[in-house]
Amino acid sequence: MFAKFFKDIRFNKSKDEPERWIVLDVETTGLDPSSDRLLAIAAIAIQVGTGFTKPAIVLGDSYEAVIKQDLASDKDNILVHHIGVGAQENGRLPKEVLEEFRQWVGDAPLLAFHAPFDIGMISRAYHAYNLAPLQNDWIDIEPLVAIAGGNSKARALDDWLVFFGLECSVRHQAASDALVTCELLLRIWDRMKKEGSSLRELRYLAKQGAWIPRT
Repeated sequence: MFAKFFKDIRFNKSKDEPERWIVLDVETTGLDPSSDRLLAIAAIAIQVGTGFTKPAIVLGDSYEAVIKQDLASDKDNILVHHIGVGAQENGRLPKEVLEEFRQWVGDAPLLAFHAPFDIGMISRAYHAYNLAPLQNDWIDIEPLVAIAGGNSKARALDDWLVFFGLECSVRHQAASDALVTCELLLRIWDRMKKEGSSLRELRYLAKQGAWIPRT
C-alpha cells in the first residue's frame, strides 16, 4: 500500500539511521492533557539493527520515575495506575525527573501507543516547570499497528494484546505497558518494514495512517 508510494516519492534515507529508539508510557491523574498532571514516566530502549532489521529490547537501558505530587490524585484514579498516595507524595522532584529523562533519552526517537496523549502530557509538564521542550521525533505506534497488524477490528491496546497473545504483567502500570508495547512493535515489525523501511518513512506512515478510517 504505502511501500509503492515511498518508492515513487524517493525519500532520501539517511546513512546515519538512529539505532537506539525509545518506547515509553506515562501515568497521569486523568485523560485531559490540558489539565491533568503527569504522575510517572517509564521507557525502554530498543536497538534497531543495520538494514532496519528487527529490533532487540534492551532491558538494561530503561528509565522509570514517579513524580512528586503536592496533591495526590483521587481514589478512582489510583485504582487505575496503582500509584498510591504515599508513592505520589514521596516521588521525585518534577524538574529533576524531567531533566534527567531528557539526558537519558538524548536524541533518540520516541514512540508510544496513542503518542499524541503522551506528547501532550510530557510537553505540558516541561512547560509547567519552565523547561525547554523535548525536540525529539515522535512516532505513534497505533496507526502503524492498524496498518500492519492484520486485524481491522482492533482499536485499543488491549485489543492488540489479545490478538497477538501478549501478556502485560500489570496493565496501566507505566513500565509494564512500555514493555508490552515494545513486544507489540516487534510483532508487527516485518509487516511494517514492507510499508516503510526508514525512520522518516515510518514517521510519515504513522501520520498518514492516523487518517485511515477504522471500519
